Amino acid sequence: MRRRAQGDRLFSVLRLHRILTYVWKGLSQRILLKKKKTTSLRKKTAPARSAKDFPAVFAALKNILTPYEKRLSVVRYKPEFYYLETVLPCDKGKPLHFGAVRLGKNYVSYYLMPVYMDPPLQKRISPELRKRMQGKSCFNFTEIDPILFRELAALTRSGFAAFRDRKYI
Repeated sequence: MRRRAQGDRLFSVLRLHRILTYVWKGLSQRILLKKKKTTSLRKKTAPARSAKDFPAVFAALKNILTPYEKRLSVVRYKPEFYYLETVLPCDKGKPLHFGAVRLGKNYVSYYLMPVYMDPPLQKRISPELRKRMQGKSCFNFTEIDPILFRELAALTRSGFAAFRDRKYI
């Protein structure tokens, strides 16, 4: 009987040891592998700007490009996209992109390829207009800014003259 009691005790000690080992491993893993704070899987996006003025901004920027329609071709015209390119094939037998206006979700973009191709034009860009630049030839606007639009119109005129001098037009 005494032997059986020792066996039961041994069994319960081994059982207790196994339980404590299991608990210890679980605790040590929790300590070593601290849980990261759970964040939502959704990306945080910037709040959408009020798009009520965007059609007016689009129209104002489109008016900068419309005088050049006579010498350039309108490739795509949709309510949210206006695109001009050269009539003559220039680069690898394809016409060159001159300018475009695109109505986006958060801003209206004005693209002007001569700025990308002509370094002296890049030097003429004011710091205020440069703040609106995204990339090398794209300007983003959320509202009508008459001063910057006049500067952009002058830049477009100079870019058109540069394209004409290079015989692209």
